[in-house]
Amino acid sequence: MLSNIGVPGLILILIVALIVFGPSKLPEIGKSFGQALSAFKKSASEMMNEDDNKKRQ
Repeated sequence: MLSNIGVPGLILILIVALIVFGPSKLPEIGKSFGQALSAFKKSASEMMNEDDNKKRQ
């Protein structure tokens, strides 16, 4: 699904976000989104490792 967006779509999303949130809030929102994505990846990785460990036993 995300592979269908392309560069023009990403630019449009960025422009809309800039209009809605303003230039002062975008870095804060980006940082929060990055931290949330990092936490999600870490949790998913831990769950996969736990599943692999259960299969080995």
